[in-house]
Amino acid sequence: MLLIKLNSRLCTKYPSAVRVDRHSSGAVSTSQNEAENIQYPPILDTCFKARFRRHQEKKHETVKVVKTVEEKMIKLNFTRYWGFKTLMYEEGRIFYNELPHAQYITRTHVISEPKLPESYDNLVEQQSLEELVKEIKGFFEDGMTFEIVSRNRDQESSDEILKNPIKKEDLVCEFVGKQANRILASSLASRYPHLREAQVDYDPRVEAFWFAGGIELHRYIISGRKARGWNNVLDEPADRAFQYLGNPSLHLRHKLPLKEIIPLSECENPDFHVPTFKYDPRTQGHSAKRRHGTNIPGFWPGDLNQFGLMSYHKRGYMMGRNWNDELVALRTQAIYANWGWLLAQACHLGFSTYNDVTYPLVNQSVITNGQWWSFSVYQLNTTLLNNWYNDSNPKRNILWMTEPMKLYETIENGKLVGVNDDVLKTLIKFYANAPEERKGVAMQPYLGEDEKLIADIEHNDRRNFVENCYKMLMSNRPRHKLQPELYHWQWIYKHLFKTRPLDKRRTPWDYGVNPFLRRIDEHRLRYIPKKFRPVDKPKVKYAPNYYP
Repeated sequence: MLLIKLNSRLCTKYPSAVRVDRHSSGAVSTSQNEAENIQYPPILDTCFKARFRRHQEKKHETVKVVKTVEEKMIKLNFTRYWGFKTLMYEEGRIFYNELPHAQYITRTHVISEPKLPESYDNLVEQQSLEELVKEIKGFFEDGMTFEIVSRNRDQESSDEILKNPIKKEDLVCEFVGKQANRILASSLASRYPHLREAQVDYDPRVEAFWFAGGIELHRYIISGRKARGWNNVLDEPADRAFQYLGNPSLHLRHKLPLKEIIPLSECENPDFHVPTFKYDPRTQGHSAKRRHGTNIPGFWPGDLNQFGLMSYHKRGYMMGRNWNDELVALRTQAIYANWGWLLAQACHLGFSTYNDVTYPLVNQSVITNGQWWSFSVYQLNTTLLNNWYNDSNPKRNILWMTEPMKLYETIENGKLVGVNDDVLKTLIKFYANAPEERKGVAMQPYLGEDEKLIADIEHNDRRNFVENCYKMLMSNRPRHKLQPELYHWQWIYKHLFKTRPLDKRRTPWDYGVNPFLRRIDEHRLRYIPKKFRPVDKPKVKYAPNYYP
């Protein structure tokens, strides 16, 4: 008889692992079924780089699972109480030779042949197009002549604008776009019903925020990693925050999206080349500013017309350029303008810079000053540009753009001379491009079923809290507590050379703390006066937070 001494604690903790057969000779046997069904946890790489990447992916996933549009934006800004150190991009501020940089940080391929997609040749039959041109041409010429020549702006504008040729040109560009939209929309609405349903926004607020990786590290990023003890990843690329501020004259939007130009699978074609530009954007001339990231496509979440049809943009900055790079500058402006508006629309549909779009979005844009007209079509296929996907993402965004087209040669006796009908034909095609429903496509896959907006939240306190927090972030008002500041003499004498060891510690940096890593929820709870406390909970002095 075989005797085996068993550990009593082992048997208590794992009763199914060991079984003693009392009717046998006392031998110990293991259950084969349980041994076959054992599931071992995955073996994870424990090096610092792998753990850091898992931490980042978990952070991206937390943005994806948030239900409402507004809470996703709060979650995106959650890690910075005073905002991110953001690289600022403004429409009409185009630097020399910036096209490769614009393509890289937006992952955009520019079609080399200056023309619109081939599908635009069949939008309107040739005979109908000629009839529409004859019908609209007279009104269009009169409208352009009035805005460019006949309109007296001395009483409408300030002396500051009238004496500045660039601002005056922008003013003309703005009214030309509005006049062209008024004439074409009213003339074509009877033939194309979608124009009657379209929403027109004048001087809309367009802002877009995203993260892009693959750019060379700034010395402050390396010094910050050294201070936190991240010596193993000093040379690893980091995400850089970008903020675009648009300034279109107007844009049109509809409740349905425009038809895609090419299928989403074709945008992975390696022939769609995107240049690599890893230099710091400061080398181009851009500056950084600490602010919260905002994605605003000219309207607030919940608007029914949330898909763009077309937009008009100014080109007054071309008067101040000393380089012969008109086509390159206009392409750069078109990339920023289209990308910025479509990215903000995607964020209102539940996508983000971390969660890629599941279907393409299309926009049409016009850049004009009345005489010169540039037309472009942009298809947004991906928003995934962060550090892990900036070079490995196979998808590319596509831009089609024409060369600048001259509407007229001169103006004589209040009439346009040498009118180019191709400009009017292209505008008609843009307005005739009808949106359509995407059948079988989940338009908002990352939003909740019952809660897509904060207006859908039934809990009053939570709804009001989230709304106030969202408005605070989108307004970018300064906090009631000013940002901490490290003066130059403190940095030089106390931290860089450490020549003042007896000075009293007064700043967070004196204690080795970076105050700009403070999160949004790191603040005191709101105090509830006694008369406003719930009757059933009179001892509850502080209101809870409802951050996502």
